[in-house]
Amino acid sequence: MIEYITTHEAADKWGITARRVQLLCSQGRIEGAVKKASVWLIPQDVEKPVDGRAGRKAARKKDDNVLNGGIDCERHY
Repeated sequence: MIEYITTHEAADKWGITARRVQLLCSQGRIEGAVKKASVWLIPQDVEKPVDGRAGRKAARKKDDNVLNGGIDCERHY
């Protein structure tokens, strides 16, 4: 029988917020996650999905530098 954990337990295990775990579940990115009433149940042994957001910030910063002639745009006050 599969053992399940809650979104809060998964959040603690993976070092992210419970809300982020809920979003990953609703997007179908956590294999085997099921919703019972208003509670997401996540298989205990499932791995944290790869963060698809990773790398976007670095790519955006590179694009910003290209648009600004490669000049460092950080403001120093």
